[in-house]
Amino acid sequence: MFKPLSFALVAATVLVASINNPSATLARTCASKCGSHPIQFTPGQHIRVEVINSTPNIIKIQKPSGTDAMTLSPGQKLSLEQIEGTEPNTSLIFWSEKGLSLQAIVSKPNFGTLRLELRPTWRSPGDRSLYIMDDGRINVF
Repeated sequence: MFKPLSFALVAATVLVASINNPSATLARTCASKCGSHPIQFTPGQHIRVEVINSTPNIIKIQKPSGTDAMTLSPGQKLSLEQIEGTEPNTSLIFWSEKGLSLQAIVSKPNFGTLRLELRPTWRSPGDRSLYIMDDGRINVF
């Protein structure tokens, strides 16, 4: 008589606990809360980089291995066609001419385009470079 009563009591407790706190009893996969996948390109793929200045200030951008610094006015969009995924670890550096902090928002609007939107931020020191690794991964530092 005590076994069925004990079993019923334990079952009722588990049921009530799962109703009151469903997040503690339901296992979820990473896909349910992990966010979007990181941006990545196929190694060796030709990548067009679009840089958009969404700040009210002048921004400088430079590919350290080959170009002088280019100026982007507020609202200006710049396309860089010469970025090759076969280059070992290509990078772009950027900074505000006034020394203000920047936030880099990266997106992949289509198969061969990487969009880098630069916005003002209060975070210090802010983002300063885009790093395209030779395995196709994208990092912002």
